[in-house]
Amino acid sequence: MGQFFNIALAVFAATGSFLFGYDSGVMTDVIQSPNFLSFFGTSPETSIIGAINSTFSGGAVFGALMGGLTMDRFGRRMTVLIGACVNLLGAVLQCGARNLAMILVGRILAGWAVGILSMSVPVYQSECAHPRIRGLIVGITQQMIGIGFIVSTWVGYGSAQVPPTSAFSWRFPLGFQAIPCIMLICGIMFFPESPRHLIETDRADEALVVLKKLHYNGSNDDWIQHEFNEIKLTIEAEKELTAPGWKILFTVPTYRTRLIHATLVQVFTQFTGINVIGYYQTIMYHDLGITGNRALLVSGIYNVVGPIFNLFFITLLLDRVGRRKPLLFGTIGITLALVCEAIIGSQVEGATGSRQHSLSIAGVFFLFLVSCIFSCSFGPISWVYASEIMPFQIRGRGSAFATGIGNWLVSTIWSQVSPIGLGKIKYRFYFIFVAFNLVVTLPTIFFVFKETKQLTLEEIDLLFGERALGALPEDLDGKSGITAMEMEDTNKSAA
Repeated sequence: MGQFFNIALAVFAATGSFLFGYDSGVMTDVIQSPNFLSFFGTSPETSIIGAINSTFSGGAVFGALMGGLTMDRFGRRMTVLIGACVNLLGAVLQCGARNLAMILVGRILAGWAVGILSMSVPVYQSECAHPRIRGLIVGITQQMIGIGFIVSTWVGYGSAQVPPTSAFSWRFPLGFQAIPCIMLICGIMFFPESPRHLIETDRADEALVVLKKLHYNGSNDDWIQHEFNEIKLTIEAEKELTAPGWKILFTVPTYRTRLIHATLVQVFTQFTGINVIGYYQTIMYHDLGITGNRALLVSGIYNVVGPIFNLFFITLLLDRVGRRKPLLFGTIGITLALVCEAIIGSQVEGATGSRQHSLSIAGVFFLFLVSCIFSCSFGPISWVYASEIMPFQIRGRGSAFATGIGNWLVSTIWSQVSPIGLGKIKYRFYFIFVAFNLVVTLPTIFFVFKETKQLTLEEIDLLFGERALGALPEDLDGKSGITAMEMEDTNKSAA
């Protein structure tokens, strides 16, 4: 099986990422439905719409943090299953909503589920991936997020082709969420648990079988045995002095360093402005003079462009060029595109005729360009980098914190303030992202971030200075670092 099975596992697990993309994108079209707006007595630029989006992101914050607990207790695979079940309940509530409270509760549950899935799927993929193609394997997360956005847009566009008085235009897109939930619930148990979690729970024989299933190419038995020994040695060493709870994430220097890296890459991803465009692009198109079904059509095309570039990047480049260079390129490219978008926005106000048409096309082009650059940088790399730099004993909690706080908490803030900002200051809103990228993101990536391409998860420990394969952090509970071999010798002497 080998690589084919490894990719199949990653793609199916990423059904959870598809839900992430679909649930995030579906409201873009729903808030354009005349029936939805009249049913709930609102308009696209009010705080109610911001609340619907921000409750989704807010639920995701707590879902991601909860995922850190369920991953350590029940495993990676079961956490994905829990996320799918919660999402199914949220989909049912949204589809059958009779009042604003039902929509909000449904969106909170959907967000809660997506928070769980957004942190568990990349970790599950990362722990199952062969180091040579880990970028591709975890990059599938972003690919499926993009496909989720595509499907949400075209389902929304098709559903909008009904009379304005029909509730089908918004109930069907919201109900469609249930389909991938059911697929994930029915199929996830046919795939194996992460080999690293199996070793951690004293099922080493199962773990070796799973490693062979994932990585065997017909002649690499010795390499697989070496990988198995390396994983087992490191996990057994860490288990000797594992401290429960969340405090260890912040008190052990090497853990804290990695937590900061993982959280920052998620924060920087949010400050590209990509989710603001995803949620509120129809408002941006309106400012450019593009309205109605034409705006929905442009949204549909926009959501197709990113996944095409993402697929090209993760299959051909990511595991060759690494992580740092694309992030640096992405920061500079997105910043320039947003500056150009702001300049065009300043000119389109008051423009008429052919000049307005030309400016509208240029404005759409630069929004599309942001998506293209993002898909070749922060999009896939944020998930890859955040999931691969965590040592096993804090990978669940660390990934939960990085995703919950760095991604979803920041996203919640942007979800709430963006429709107000776009309505009040319009094109000037883009300069917030431009300033942050130049002052914070670019220098941090250049001077602080580390390159991790094609290293095993255990070898990545060596990049952070205070660890070696099979060794423990020196400052854990005030004890000096000792290796698993030294522990074994000590135990034998005691016996």
